[in-house]
Amino acid sequence: MSNTLLILILLGLMVLAYWLGVRRSRRLVAGSGGVRALHSLPAYYGFFTALWCGLPALLVLFLWVSLQPGVIRDLVISDLPEMERALPPAQLGLVINDIQNLAQGNIVSAEVNPAMEQAAAHYQRLQQTGYAASVVVVLSLALAGLSLGWRLITPKFRARNRVESVVKWLLVGCSTIAIFTTLGIVLSVLFEAIRFFETVPITEFLFGLEWSPQMAIREDQVGSSGAFGVIPLFAGTLLIALIAMLVAVPIGLMSAIYLSEYAGAHFRAWAKPLLEILAGIPTVVYGFFAALTVAPFIRNNGALLGLDVSSESALAAGLVMGIMIIPFISSLSDDVINAVPQTMRDASLGIGATHSETVRKVILPAALPGIVGGILLAVSRAIGETMIVVMAAGLSANLTANPFQSVTTVTVQIVTLLVGDQEFDSPKTLAAFALGLLLFLITLVLNVVALHVVRRYREAYE
Repeated sequence: MSNTLLILILLGLMVLAYWLGVRRSRRLVAGSGGVRALHSLPAYYGFFTALWCGLPALLVLFLWVSLQPGVIRDLVISDLPEMERALPPAQLGLVINDIQNLAQGNIVSAEVNPAMEQAAAHYQRLQQTGYAASVVVVLSLALAGLSLGWRLITPKFRARNRVESVVKWLLVGCSTIAIFTTLGIVLSVLFEAIRFFETVPITEFLFGLEWSPQMAIREDQVGSSGAFGVIPLFAGTLLIALIAMLVAVPIGLMSAIYLSEYAGAHFRAWAKPLLEILAGIPTVVYGFFAALTVAPFIRNNGALLGLDVSSESALAAGLVMGIMIIPFISSLSDDVINAVPQTMRDASLGIGATHSETVRKVILPAALPGIVGGILLAVSRAIGETMIVVMAAGLSANLTANPFQSVTTVTVQIVTLLVGDQEFDSPKTLAAFALGLLLFLITLVLNVVALHVVRRYREAYE
């Protein structure tokens, strides 16, 4: 029995427990005033019984699934010959992987011998025994919890308080998981970035003007000394983001103003979803559009004007990225503009202002904090884009302000450095974590500034 099927059985038992709890609560007060004699509604007694049935069993199943592989691994290792148990951890890990692959019918990297076959059979038996034991323990615990929850139901039992308390702690647990996940991501990037800065000085990284992360493998090798100056990467990132914002902000903001203030209900009903379809297009499709349509168009027309335009340019990537971000700014701006109270519009029109004057002098100033916050969030989105830049702007780390030249961004270099089989001991690979940490700090600052602008200049209306 797979864990998925076991979880489905537990969910079925929880549904049964809910029904039994509701039924018992109604039967206890059938002859003494009905549901009004209960402390809580019958549904709460059902939820209480279902929680007793499901939560302990699901918790035990989660712990079992988490700990079983390690326990089985230790038992298999203890059954191996002394020669194999004395191997270094890395080689022992390869042996265990071969045993697991052999037990699962997959290809192994080493020659299969009788000892490996015996270990694979032992591993398979332990795995089957563990699955069988988990089914028995989990289902027994679920049935015991169902029985206990069912017996605790009385007319005066505060089921609603208990259920709400459990739900509150579940919400706290989910919030804690989110917090620790974020903390784990930050710390994992930080520790690897510290290892990088132990090899490459942080001043060279932050203020260097050349980016060439190729490192020499041997001391006598030339031409691969490595240069880790991040300035060209951020120059390319900011150039492409600037071009994208010059496209997205005017079009997105003007479309939001038109849809919220001028468009009729029928036109808005189909135009707004049609505009937001752009947000659902995968970025790789935008990359194809930029590489196959926009970039050749810019290059050909630039040649007609006598301009030297690269086949991969920051302008092509920025234009397509701006198109991608239009629905982001349009949707946020539309929501902010619609949040301005109608009384302000009526008051402006009542004193003789025209519709356009009302939009320019009343609505936009009132919605400006939210619009600015949305634009800053869109900048963060532009800085973190990867696929469009890879396909339209290239991989060359050129320090230039010319939008017709090929440039690269921080996210593209992170992907490039981590592609393929890499050793996480070289500065070339560790540089990706330093770039990720710096990019994280920049986007964090942008988000904090956006929140500060919204809170500082937000106006409250009754």
